[in-house]
Amino acid sequence: MKHYLLIFSLFLPLLVIGQQDSLTNLPTNPSDTAKVQLNELGLQLNNESIYLNVGNKQNGVLDISLNGEEKTIQIVNGQGLLPASQNGLLFIKSGKQQVLYHQSDTSTGTQVLKRIPLWLSLIPPLVAIVLALLFKEVILSLFIGIFSGVFIIGGMHWGSLTFYLKSLLKSVDTYVVKALSDSGHLSIILFSLLIGGMVAIISKNGGMYGIVQKMSKYAKDPVSTQCITWILGLLIFFDDYANTLIVGNTMRSATDKFSISREKLAYIVDSTAAPVAAVAFITTWIGAELGYIGDASATVEILKGQTPYSLFLSSLKYSFYPFLTLAFILFIIFQKKDFGPMIKAEKRARLTGQVSPARTQEEDEPDMEDLSPVKGSKHIWWHAAVPILVVINATILGLFSTGFSSLAEGLGMDFYTWGSVWSAMDDGFFTKLGNVIGSGDSYAALIWASFSGVVIALVITLASGTMKLMDSMHWMVTGFKTMLPAIIILVLAWALAATTQHLHTADYLSNALGEHLNPYLLPAIIFILAAFISFSTGSSWSTMAILYPIAIPTAYAVCMASGLETELSMEIILCVISTVLGASVLGDHCSPISDTTILSSLATDCNHLDHVRTQLPYALTVGVVSLIGISLAILLGGGWFISLLLLAVCGVLLFFIVKWFGQDVPDVSKAPDLTT
Repeated sequence: MKHYLLIFSLFLPLLVIGQQDSLTNLPTNPSDTAKVQLNELGLQLNNESIYLNVGNKQNGVLDISLNGEEKTIQIVNGQGLLPASQNGLLFIKSGKQQVLYHQSDTSTGTQVLKRIPLWLSLIPPLVAIVLALLFKEVILSLFIGIFSGVFIIGGMHWGSLTFYLKSLLKSVDTYVVKALSDSGHLSIILFSLLIGGMVAIISKNGGMYGIVQKMSKYAKDPVSTQCITWILGLLIFFDDYANTLIVGNTMRSATDKFSISREKLAYIVDSTAAPVAAVAFITTWIGAELGYIGDASATVEILKGQTPYSLFLSSLKYSFYPFLTLAFILFIIFQKKDFGPMIKAEKRARLTGQVSPARTQEEDEPDMEDLSPVKGSKHIWWHAAVPILVVINATILGLFSTGFSSLAEGLGMDFYTWGSVWSAMDDGFFTKLGNVIGSGDSYAALIWASFSGVVIALVITLASGTMKLMDSMHWMVTGFKTMLPAIIILVLAWALAATTQHLHTADYLSNALGEHLNPYLLPAIIFILAAFISFSTGSSWSTMAILYPIAIPTAYAVCMASGLETELSMEIILCVISTVLGASVLGDHCSPISDTTILSSLATDCNHLDHVRTQLPYALTVGVVSLIGISLAILLGGGWFISLLLLAVCGVLLFFIVKWFGQDVPDVSKAPDLTT
């Protein structure tokens, strides 16, 4: 059945027939300059010229937007001549009325003007979403979404198989290639590759295991052991896969020693990996996040002039789910309470010593692939710590360097020092700091930092004799390869975003939803939608790839249509940015097909379905409280003070949820009924 649906989705654009306008003789030489009353909006062809039809036989002028450029058209008898244009899309907007046409030459040399209903602009993202939900496969779903968009953009010659093939090829040679030719996109790809290479080197040279082993010495009892696992999850912040695999494999022996269930270990490992990687400043996620945010915000007026990095930092105040998840783990650990299926798992482990839910080896999950360091490595912690610190500090230094340079140029300073630029700004300390970071070239800073991290990791590895140059380069390239799936998703997401931009999806949604959708409810709606997509696809990245290009422009359009003030509109957009990210992580945590959920089960040697079953109530609890928190934050006007206050209130609420609904995890000396 799914295969038939896939075939149907390929031919979906063929079912839509555009409207070809007829020819008509139109008057010329307008003279009246009065503003005309717009009754209808349409285009017509006459002698290879394109005319605007406004309804009623009026004379005067009409202000329109033609493909984003403001024009004034003279109208005679309800019609006016448009400026000459190249073949392609013509998007006309005047007031609340807007139309989209495709202009092209036929094989006989005559021109054709075909109207494209604007609701078709929703097809590319909807096709990608629906197919991703149906087939649990993101790459093909994104590509089919791109193809459907290219087919519509090309004028929908529904009866031509040749045009169908041309659209398929154009999806690659035009949209995918353009996505790769953008300098910002290439910067993100390079950064992601370099971080992947560094992670592989410092894992194989024993440095990461050295950090973990050094911390594991402080595990003295069940509480401290779980706490150390949580801390390690925070320290290995730069990659969720590295976090999951290294912490899970290394801490398993320590948690087994104190009869902590594998389900509990898998939960702590899984719930510290993605939340930390999602909100930390320097991670393998940040490149993708900046790419999605940067492309989606490019067409939003109030976001112009702001870098993706500054938008990301400003949106962190609404990242309720990642921060509350990290706090919730501590509440569970220090109160020594659990609820739901987790309490039964903990009682089994503490009272019987059976840490794994599997009773026999056949029932157990297969062992995770051996990620231990190369033979002969000394597990020295600073072999990993130094490259990581270099990346962090180099990023900060790069942001400041490019930020001060940009501000100095704006202030007209040919010769400057950081101090002179700082003194020339009139704002307070934190505003100045935000301006410096916000003005920095985050792409350049990330590339400098990741390249420096790889170089330092190689130097340390070679100088210590842990690996030879050939082996080090082999593992670096292996690290590059691990980032390839994410990069493919990124490129296809950029190409899909280009089709929605050309089809003016955001403009259509602004008209369709602007007068009917309450902007205060938008973050909550997007939270639920993002969580659902992430749960169904098992991928936070695919959810961000699909939603960011639509959510950010739509949020702006809805706010403008509702007449909200710019400051409040900005807060709603920032909330939407963080909401897509946080809800994607929530759905990822709940999904049995999530890559990080599967890796957590394998790394901790826990039955996968048992891990999902025990983690699900915890993730949903934090998710519901987070949804309430972000909704109240926007209703109360947003901002750092309101958001941090509500974050604290939500944290207190979660603390008492654990206290009221949690059951005590038994000590060995106690023996409560395992069936309760």
